[in-house]
Amino acid sequence: MKKSNFLQSLGAAALLLTTASAQAHTGHGTEGFAAGLAHPFMGLDHLLAMVAVGIWSVAVLPKAFRLAGPMVFLAMLLVGALSAMGGVALPQAELGIAASVAVLGAILLMARRIGLVAGLTMVAVAAVFHGYAHGAELAAGHSFAAYAAGFMLGSAALHGAGLGAGVALQRLPVWVGRSVAALMGASGLVMLAARL
Repeated sequence: MKKSNFLQSLGAAALLLTTASAQAHTGHGTEGFAAGLAHPFMGLDHLLAMVAVGIWSVAVLPKAFRLAGPMVFLAMLLVGALSAMGGVALPQAELGIAASVAVLGAILLMARRIGLVAGLTMVAVAAVFHGYAHGAELAAGHSFAAYAAGFMLGSAALHGAGLGAGVALQRLPVWVGRSVAALMGASGLVMLAARL
């Protein structure tokens, strides 16, 4: 694909993402395993964040440790969900989720210029916000364990997609990866502006 055609396609995708990204969490189904499994795929914010973590892990972490990014995210995702279930208040969680997408896009753009500890810390903080949203949306009277197993598996699948995308991006010119990162970051900024 020629560079100009790719950039046009990227621009069109950006417009589509920005129209969809304004939605906040408005009660996706949260009744059990299947609903939990689908939940990470239902919000563009969750989808972009988890894919970004996979791409970042490939770009920055040594091959033997590439799963560290997704594992940190999943662990803190569960912590965030349990916090919500335990009644812990996390003010402005929706703003935190949108900001996390922008931040993850930024760490993709800066890749190796951000230290591993700082990068993993940002991944962990992002995950707490996303997990909190999952936990806060659980419908009363339904099994947290089944719902959590679903959203953890769905999240892991998105991380897997991000890892695959990261490997594919390494075979492409650097500007392609930078464009993807910029698009993710811009989508997060649009989400953030829509929720202010």
